[in-house]
Amino acid sequence: MRVVRFGVAVLLCATWPLLAQQRRPESVRRTGTFQLAKITESSGVAVSRTHRGVLWTHNDSGDGPFLYAFDLEGKHRGTFRVSGARAIDWEDLALGRCAEGNRHCLYISDTGDNLERRPSVTIWIVPEPEMLPPAGDTSAKATEPARGITIRYPDRPHDVEAMWVEPDGSLMLVTKGLTGGIRRYTVPRSSVTKDSAVAVLLESDFIVQGNRARWVTGAAISPSGRRIVVRTYDELHFFRRSSRGLEPDGPPCLIDGLEPQGEAVDFWDEDTLVLTSEAAWNQPGSIHLVRC
Repeated sequence: MRVVRFGVAVLLCATWPLLAQQRRPESVRRTGTFQLAKITESSGVAVSRTHRGVLWTHNDSGDGPFLYAFDLEGKHRGTFRVSGARAIDWEDLALGRCAEGNRHCLYISDTGDNLERRPSVTIWIVPEPEMLPPAGDTSAKATEPARGITIRYPDRPHDVEAMWVEPDGSLMLVTKGLTGGIRRYTVPRSSVTKDSAVAVLLESDFIVQGNRARWVTGAAISPSGRRIVVRTYDELHFFRRSSRGLEPDGPPCLIDGLEPQGEAVDFWDEDTLVLTSEAAWNQPGSIHLVRC
C-alpha cells in the first residue's frame, strides 16, 4: 500500500506543474451540431468573410473534394465540389487573400499523412464562392477552378493537420507531433504563386510534444493577424507576434471533454474561437464558441 501511495505522490508531483500552467475557458457555448448527414468528420473550419454568419468545413479522408457551408447552429448553407481538386487526406482549412486580386480564397491543406510516407502533399487554393444556393438545396455546386501547390518537406514526410495564411500571403504548416517533435514550416509567398515548393523549417519544437491529447489538429490566425491559435485534442495554445517572432501568449487553455473528437479551429472574431468536432462515440459533430 505504501508503494501505491508513493507512486501516486510521484505522479502528482510530476503532473502538478503542468496542471498549474493551464487555464480554463472564460466562456463556452455549444451553438449546434452538424445537421447535414454528410458532414461526419469536420477536420477544418474557416469563418467566411463574404457571407455573414457562414462557416466552411470539409470532411477528413474518405470524402470527395467537397466544401460545406453551414451556420453556427449547424444548418446546411451549401455544398460545393472544388473544381479540379483531389481529396486524399484533407486536414485543415483557412481563409486568406487570393494571390491575385482582392478576393478571398479558401486554402485547403491536403497534408494528412498518418504513416508519414507521402513524398509530397498539396495545398489547394480556390476563390470563396460568392453565391450560396437557396435553403434546402443540398446538391453540389461547382466552384471556380482550384489551383494546387505541390509541397515537399526538406527533411522527410510529416503528418500535418494545422495551417494558416499569413497577412503577407505566406503559408504556415504545423506538424501533428506523431514523431520528431512538433515543427513549424512555412511556404513563402513567393512560392505560393508557383506549382511546387519546398517548405522551410522555422522551428523544431514549436509546442512541447506530449501524448495523444497534445497532437496538433488545427490552427488559425485572428482577423487582425496579431494572434495565432494552435489546437490539440485537449488544449488551445495562443501565440502573439514580437520582434523575435511568435511567442506564447499565456498558458494553454484546457478544453478536454468539450467535444466528441475536436479537430478544427478558427477565430469567430478577435477574441472568440469557433471549434468544430468530428462525430464520435455516437455523438454528432459539434460546434462551439469559446473564449479563453
